[in-house]
Amino acid sequence: MKEAKPGIKFALGENPKRQGQGGQSPFGGNLAPRYPGTRMGVEDVIREAFTEAKQYQAAWRDYEARRAKGESLLAPRKDLKLEPLVEVLEGKRLVHAHCYRADEILMLLRVADEFGFKIATLQHVLEGYKVANEIKAHGAGASTFSDWWGYKIEAYDAIPYNAAVLTRKGVLTSLNSDDVGNGDLSTRLNTEAGKTMKYGGLSEDEALALITINPAKQLGIDRYVGSIEAGKQADLVIYDKDPLSMYSKVERVFIDGIQYFDREADVAARARKDAEKKGLLEKEKATEKANEKPGDKPGGKGTAPHAGGRDE
Repeated sequence: MKEAKPGIKFALGENPKRQGQGGQSPFGGNLAPRYPGTRMGVEDVIREAFTEAKQYQAAWRDYEARRAKGESLLAPRKDLKLEPLVEVLEGKRLVHAHCYRADEILMLLRVADEFGFKIATLQHVLEGYKVANEIKAHGAGASTFSDWWGYKIEAYDAIPYNAAVLTRKGVLTSLNSDDVGNGDLSTRLNTEAGKTMKYGGLSEDEALALITINPAKQLGIDRYVGSIEAGKQADLVIYDKDPLSMYSKVERVFIDGIQYFDREADVAARARKDAEKKGLLEKEKATEKANEKPGDKPGGKGTAPHAGGRDE
């Protein structure tokens, strides 16, 4: 949304390390080995990048100061890689960092403190409960899973109490789905939030905040969305039961105050939509049949013989 600050995604641990070691890509094909291929290398890349960004920032500040005094000089060369990192240093761009392990969370927080910038959210942050006090002291938010663990080595120490522990320690916490590709979990975050009442004893208001106002605050858009207040953009979902219950159904959906879904109207229109779909399919079949040529049919005129002499 246009009102939001821009962001940048960081990644720690196995993801950049594994990609750096080469071999089979999880997305298909082979990867050539590259740097970094270790966890220490990941930290080094971040340090090197922000060291360059600091130097780049200083060069531009010096140029602007000298130009303001009336000097005529060439501007420093624009560097599109370092521009967004300078925005991070100046608080104009939000950092969202993929992470799992406590040691790497501490590493990133310490690097950020050293270079003078803030981490907006630690994404996934499955071992956040181990270092919740340090996350709170830095001022970072945490966006975690409700109850995912054991799906890879980095997730072995994950617990379903993570969101509740972080919340109780004063960390601004939200739940994420890691969609797309996880069974459309983003459409069921209300029931994911409900799990924190069982695992950690959060109240209904605290659980609901994990998927409403808290993520809005983490993205810096809580002036516009995230709660039901006059003047906000009216992104609303109305349920027939408790929103945190798996038995609840969506009755109506509003986006920017405009109704996009109404269950009664949807049910009433299903027969008409089915008939319309059937009519379109029949029309498509009729069009295909009308456009058929004799040579298009198996065994028809114009088919080429096999090398073995039989028509295909």
